[in-house]
Parts: sequence; structure tokens; C-alpha cells
Amino acid sequence: MAHDNSGLITASQVRKQGISPGSLQYLLEKGFLEKSGRGVYIIPENLDDEMVILQTRYKKGIFSLDTALYLFDFTDRTPSQYSMTFPSRYNISHPKEDGIQCSQVNEEVYQLGITEIKNPNGNKVFSYCAERTLCDIVKSRNHTDIQIITDAFKRYVKTKSRNIP
Repeated sequence: MAHDNSGLITASQVRKQGISPGSLQYLLEKGFLEKSGRGVYIIPENLDDEMVILQTRYKKGIFSLDTALYLFDFTDRTPSQYSMTFPSRYNISHPKEDGIQCSQVNEEVYQLGITEIKNPNGNKVFSYCAERTLCDIVKSRNHTDIQIITDAFKRYVKTKSRNIP
């Protein structure tokens, strides 16, 4: 199951397949799996893809702001901490403990522009689309550096897939 899922598996996926938690423990003891986070396990030979792990742990989290700019290659700066957006009623205490920069929006805004994109490790993650990301970074409350904003818009205009309307 882990091989079919980018080298990652969760305890809830195992339970849904009717596999006992003891089997997970056995695989951990034998070195076939490693614990990567609470309820998240990886195959040892796979790279530990933190973005996939975070999105597996926080299913409602969508990569946004500077992290989305990085995923779309609209910035050269690797984010020092990941930015994720959650619905307004989601408890963000655990993501914050994991060092995630959290934003919350109401449910109807949260759903706008969610897209699937490959991260630098080649695994698929959910992010907001380029257009939503560009709108979000110019909002005054996000305090994005003007140089990053300028560079992002210049790169966006050069893309063939741009959707200005």
C-alpha cells in the first residue's frame, strides 16, 4: 500500500483495509517502515517528503502564499516555513506546533482555486492555483515582500498557462 502511495501510508488507511495495528508495529520493528509523524509511516528508502507528510496529517491544509509561489516556480526563495490555509472552523493548534504558518478563511473562500501540483520531489500536493496565490499575496494582511510580489507577477505573465480573466 505504501509503495502505491508515494512511499507513505497512514494508520487510518491501514485500518480501513482491515489490517491490524499490530501489523504496522511488526513492520516498524523489522525496519520495513519508519514512523514519520503521528499516524504517518514511510518506506525507509524513500525520501522523507515533508510536504506530503504535512498534507497527509492535515488533510484540510492547502499550501498557499509563499509556499504556493515556490511550487509554481514564481520565486527563487525556498520557504523557511510552509504556509497552509485552513477552513475557519479548523483547529490550527497542531499545525502551528509543527511550524506551519497558518491562515484561516471561511468555507466558500477556502474552496476557491484548489489545484493539484507536483512538489520538487515529484509528489502531488494540493495548493491554491497561481491566480488565487497572486491575489492572496497582494492582500495587505499577508505582508509579502514587494520584491517577491514583483518577481512572482513577472514570472506569471511569462507562463503559457496564465488565466488573467
